Amino acid sequence: MSSSYLPATTDSVAQALEAKTPSEAISILYRVLENPSSAPDALRIKEQAITNLSDLLRQENRAEELRSLLTQLRPFFALIPKAKTAKIVRGIIDDVAKIPGTSDLQISLCKEVVQWTRAEKRTFLRQRVEAKLAALLMDNKEYSEALNLLSGLIKEVRRLDDKLLLVDIDLLESKLHFSLRNLPKAKASLTAARTAANAIYVPPAQQGNIDLQSGILHAEEKDYKTAYSYFFEAFEAFNALEDPRAVFSLKYMLLCKIMVSQADDVAGIISSKAGLQYVGPELDAMKAVADAHAKRSLKLFETALRDFRAQLEEDPIVHRHLSSLYDTLLEQNLCRLIEPFSRVEIAHIAELIELPIDHVEKKLSQMILDKKFAGTLDQGAGCLVIFDDPKTDAIYPATLETISNIGKVVDSLYVRSAKIMA
Repeated sequence: MSSSYLPATTDSVAQALEAKTPSEAISILYRVLENPSSAPDALRIKEQAITNLSDLLRQENRAEELRSLLTQLRPFFALIPKAKTAKIVRGIIDDVAKIPGTSDLQISLCKEVVQWTRAEKRTFLRQRVEAKLAALLMDNKEYSEALNLLSGLIKEVRRLDDKLLLVDIDLLESKLHFSLRNLPKAKASLTAARTAANAIYVPPAQQGNIDLQSGILHAEEKDYKTAYSYFFEAFEAFNALEDPRAVFSLKYMLLCKIMVSQADDVAGIISSKAGLQYVGPELDAMKAVADAHAKRSLKLFETALRDFRAQLEEDPIVHRHLSSLYDTLLEQNLCRLIEPFSRVEIAHIAELIELPIDHVEKKLSQMILDKKFAGTLDQGAGCLVIFDDPKTDAIYPATLETISNIGKVVDSLYVRSAKIMA
């Protein structure tokens, strides 16, 4: 960075745009910012220079320089309105977020900004940066710290009745409780977010977020038809905005179709006009699962899980539902295979179902304990012994019914005798 400053004029900004290399342009913009002039025109040019500099540093992946830029600009922030300061600060934080592998840096940067805003009493900016910090902590799996931060922030924002920020915070709290597997609180926070959203205009992207979270919570409760309608609403909102989250909404729509045994509809949705825009590994993964489910093939199911590990195993929402689907499919296949036998080798069952013996043996023992069928494992001989379904003895229920009827007769006689005596 040169020690001689440049005049804060449009010519200086144009000079930076015409620079041959990004490093040269960055150097010119830094020199413009060093200009001590605080005239209105100079301040406006400096704001433009900050925006250009921030973009260049992001393109060059200089996250640390963006962080130090925010610290260097603090004297400048005292000269401009608070609303413009908030816009610049949030813009720089967003630029740092676009640089990959900077989650820890973003957290420390947000904490620094929160301390500065507290000292400067910039409440509006502090609340928004704290909400951003809570989201980063949640992504970093620091749930308790994020929850503590949000609980204080929600009370403060409710007092101020800032509905738009309240929608963001309630939605974030719902996601946080869902990550902690606390469904009742996740639903309560989502309801609060919807209530706040109904009172104001909510941007389409935020409405899509609310619908996406609603779909996730309904899917968790096995209400896949309602979940599908919410995912569809979210998909339409994100698709109109060309938001990358549209593909995830579509993916969860396909998941719901598979979970309600309508796997045949998956190919039709993918080949529709909207679906063709998002053809790629995410949709290919769901199509492979749908094919496996339609054919009731565990081997194809496991192949899909292996081939599309990143899209299925590493997506916690899809993984959770596919795990239960896999268990159901495995149980159905095992029940169908053992039905003709009274005694059968476990190795033979494993060969028929094309799965490892220890995996099959473990599942069979679990099914016996869950009383899915009556039987026992003879581990010495490596066999499964299946018992006939025990016939329920009709004597016991008949006896209980007789005793119940006698009790009613005695009660009736007691009431009549009481009337006669009276």
